[in-house]
Amino acid sequence: MARSAAQKRSVKAAKPGYVLDEQIGFILRQVSQRHAVIFAREIGINLTPTQWAALSKLSEVGPCSQNQLGRLTSMDVATIKGVIDRLTARGLTETSPDPDDGRRLMVSLTRAGQQMAEKAAPNALVISRETLAPLDAKERETLMALLGRLR
Repeated sequence: MARSAAQKRSVKAAKPGYVLDEQIGFILRQVSQRHAVIFAREIGINLTPTQWAALSKLSEVGPCSQNQLGRLTSMDVATIKGVIDRLTARGLTETSPDPDDGRRLMVSLTRAGQQMAEKAAPNALVISRETLAPLDAKERETLMALLGRLR
């Protein structure tokens, strides 16, 4: 017996087991895209988010190995190498062999890199505030705590 067109439509209207809009990965990607737009608009200097992460972390911790910097900024070996190569080409970082281990490459900020990190830091704080602006203070605190647990 053939099903009527109305029966076929009712089958399609049933709620699927997987709804994309309800998935954490999809929601996180949308939030990340919103944050990226805010970052690009507000950073105030020609830096990508990964370049800013490297400059900011070097400003925070001082010189460190390229490998360690990659771990501290959650970048894989190839990504951190590309980021440092681009920052070095712009005169913002410099690399040198580790005096204790010639196989290890140390990365440090140049004077221009330190100045850029200091100039961009207030803008980066604005970016974080604007990203979290739809939430009240308690919600921001809760979100940050929960995301920290998911790391």
